[in-house]
Amino acid sequence: MKRSFDMLRYLLLATVMCAPSLVLAETSPYVISTDKISAGDTAWMLTSTALVLLMTIPGLALFYAGMVRKKNVLSTALQSFAICALITVVWVVIGYSLVFTAGSTPYLGGFSRVFLDGMSFDKVQGLVSVSHIAPNIPESVWVMFQLSFAIITPALITGAFAERMRFSAIVVFMVLWSIFVYAPVAHWVWEPSGWLATMGALDFAGGTVVHINAGAAGLVCAYMLGKRKGYGTEPFFPNNLGYTLIGASFLWVGWFGFNAGSAAAADSRAGLAMLVTQVAAATGALGWMLVEWLRRGKASLLGACSGAVAGLVAITPASGFVEVKAALMMGFIAGVCCYWGATGLKRMLGADDSLDVFGIHGIGGIIGALLTGVFAQKHLSGVDASLSIQAISVFSTLVYSAVVSWIILTVIDWTIGLRVDAEHEVIGLDLTQHGEQVP
Repeated sequence: MKRSFDMLRYLLLATVMCAPSLVLAETSPYVISTDKISAGDTAWMLTSTALVLLMTIPGLALFYAGMVRKKNVLSTALQSFAICALITVVWVVIGYSLVFTAGSTPYLGGFSRVFLDGMSFDKVQGLVSVSHIAPNIPESVWVMFQLSFAIITPALITGAFAERMRFSAIVVFMVLWSIFVYAPVAHWVWEPSGWLATMGALDFAGGTVVHINAGAAGLVCAYMLGKRKGYGTEPFFPNNLGYTLIGASFLWVGWFGFNAGSAAAADSRAGLAMLVTQVAAATGALGWMLVEWLRRGKASLLGACSGAVAGLVAITPASGFVEVKAALMMGFIAGVCCYWGATGLKRMLGADDSLDVFGIHGIGGIIGALLTGVFAQKHLSGVDASLSIQAISVFSTLVYSAVVSWIILTVIDWTIGLRVDAEHEVIGLDLTQHGEQVP
């Protein structure tokens, strides 16, 4: 029955295609002939997906693990690895459906793709389902590409509560956060029927959906968990900045899949997105190092890595919409401002955001989203950029992510508890939470 329905749908689609005046834009995933799939676009999207996945494992795992103390290296790396496995299941069960299908409201998707029901490929009849957002590649590739974004976003949050959260609480929080925070925000911005998308909000690859979203949640986590024992009274030296450099390098290279892959095609926009991504990362690193040199008389490896990430974060929402001159400025501004976010602003807020999730991803995402409204070119984006609409997008994401994250964390704290015992924190999470340690 299902095969017959798919064939009928394809015949109807073919009929419409023969009458151009009758063509209507698809608003949900649909089935097409496999010969309509672009081999080149599919190959690029498969490559991009692998690049983005490398950003989390091993990229983010090493980036974060190098910055914590030796007694928490394994637990920090495990969090990224476990989230990769955990969110994969959440995404295919319900996440994809909630984000990339049209629901009864503009605030959340529907349930037509729960367990990926309806996603199809029939080699015998030559049919395959595609997303209405990326009709040139198989839907399975689109699902996997967007899964890599759904994985790295909650993984970013772990840097804010590093060295003090129970692993069981992390697992529960990440599942609930992905469903009740990530999915709605991604739907608002990236599904054409989402309320921010219909307003004209621009977010090419995740400045709002990924970075502001994770940054706001991370700040709330830092407040809810409280400061680490000894924070502010004893030095917390990174255990291995070599790991952090390797992780940052994976992030930098993987970001080409993140931004250029968001073109959903191997085309001119993907090429532009790749170029401006490289440029912004470079000026972000230089901007941070310059401020360090002016203030401290020397530049640091950690600062260079942090500045590059800041530049990458800022260019993310604009990468398909701006030209090189804008990328030069956006990266440098982000490098300078995120340095302040990780130092001066962090002291003002009084939160122990362990690895500066809000200072880099939150501030960098805000800068990038707002400057997208300033620098986006209509001949690239197809729409008139609006600073006011970008500001609405930023504010709504900050508030929603913060409030719902606080609710989820409060419920978890009331039930299983958020923070490890003081004694376990002193010993280290590697040994007390996982029974292993670095010799």
